[in-house]
Amino acid sequence: MEFNTITESLEKINSNKISIVELNDIFINRIKKNKNLNAFIYFDEENISQQIKKIQSSKKNFKLKGIPLAIKDLFCTKNMPTTAGSKILQNFQPSYESHVSQKLLDQGSIFLGKANCDEFAMGSATNTSYYGNTINPISPRGSQLVPGGSSGGSAAAVAANLCLGATGTDTGGSIRQPASFCGVVGIKPTYGLCSRWGIIAFASSLDQAGVFANNIADTAILLREIAGYDNKDSTSANREIPNYFENLNQDMSGKVVGVPKEYILPDIPEDISKIWEQAIKSLERGGVKVKNISLPHTKYALPAYYIIAPAEASSNLARYDGVRYGFRSEEGTSLDEMYELTRSEGFGKEVKRRVLIGTYVLSAGYYEAYYMKAQKVRRLISNDFNEAFNECDFILTPTAPSPAFPIGEKEDDPIKMYLNDIFTVPASLAGIPGISIPFGKSQNGLPLGIQLLSKHFDEQLVLNAGLYLEKNNV
Repeated sequence: MEFNTITESLEKINSNKISIVELNDIFINRIKKNKNLNAFIYFDEENISQQIKKIQSSKKNFKLKGIPLAIKDLFCTKNMPTTAGSKILQNFQPSYESHVSQKLLDQGSIFLGKANCDEFAMGSATNTSYYGNTINPISPRGSQLVPGGSSGGSAAAVAANLCLGATGTDTGGSIRQPASFCGVVGIKPTYGLCSRWGIIAFASSLDQAGVFANNIADTAILLREIAGYDNKDSTSANREIPNYFENLNQDMSGKVVGVPKEYILPDIPEDISKIWEQAIKSLERGGVKVKNISLPHTKYALPAYYIIAPAEASSNLARYDGVRYGFRSEEGTSLDEMYELTRSEGFGKEVKRRVLIGTYVLSAGYYEAYYMKAQKVRRLISNDFNEAFNECDFILTPTAPSPAFPIGEKEDDPIKMYLNDIFTVPASLAGIPGISIPFGKSQNGLPLGIQLLSKHFDEQLVLNAGLYLEKNNV
């Protein structure tokens, strides 16, 4: 048996056709056979065994009983190390569980391990991790492609069937872009739908937890379990969470899809324009009305994001100083030297770059010129989406401007790497939900993703539209 969907596995477990031990053994063996992918930073069979025993001894009726998941190494986990892919948090063992991962544990899921990610989620290729590159499992023989980032380990683990689902975080596209590169489904919910408590912070006004899965149904199941109010997170939205899975409905007739003209870039590869057009035609056949819309401030999204996100990062990462936890340099002879050397040795190149940019744009004399201006642009981008949703129900765009590229290809030019997020960043700035679903392939046979966006807290609509495209991918 293949066992690559949550729905099928739950049915087999609940009807006693397979035990939790047998199911997880399948995935443990797959992980051991695919160590070369470097999808996991932490993996320990004894830990998995203890989790299984705990579930077996419980009488509770779990919704995710025995379902094996990968947890991005940005989520604090009480019984596993949490490093954020950084040397500075090497061997850090949290004394608490993040809100999202606790909710998954409470429903009986099994954490197979911690998935690799770009250091502090800063990257688009999972190539800035202190623990090495993750390799995209769809890489053709003889080549090594990036899985996208920052949640590349999670996306690769799902794509290689090393787990049935995975958590990720999305700050500017870190779930949607790797989902596109690896040919899986990835959803970034509305900002505030899922608690950020216990997730190592990159940019607090943008970070949002989400999930990866092999199909829309599994995505809907996992999203329902991680969503919900948390009074420990001041940005958490206190609203009722629908049953996304039970409410799935692929009937799209009468809906209006918006196609933003600003996303039609002059140098967009023909493969991507083609699948975008195919998705539009597929929706039309399902009774969806297509409307050309404008999001006029889209061109300012990337520069605004790369001011706001580093500014918040420079503030959030100030706590890593070698005093209370994590890595500490042994070389310094004074407190100031210890701070400097700890941060210099503990942080990687990309993290240092963003901390320096962030500190600069927040400094006296530049705060108004850069940070405040970027915040105003952010408001205009959000207004664009609000106005667009007066004309359409949801928006359809490509997820990424290219398929997965070879490891090392864009590493010498940070700007080229940042451009990977060109289609995903606007939705992050506006805080609206977005999903990437696999839709077609490039000329070289690599997966390509289509992105669906809707208004705040309308995750059900992007899941429904995603389900329609999943079933009508012709």
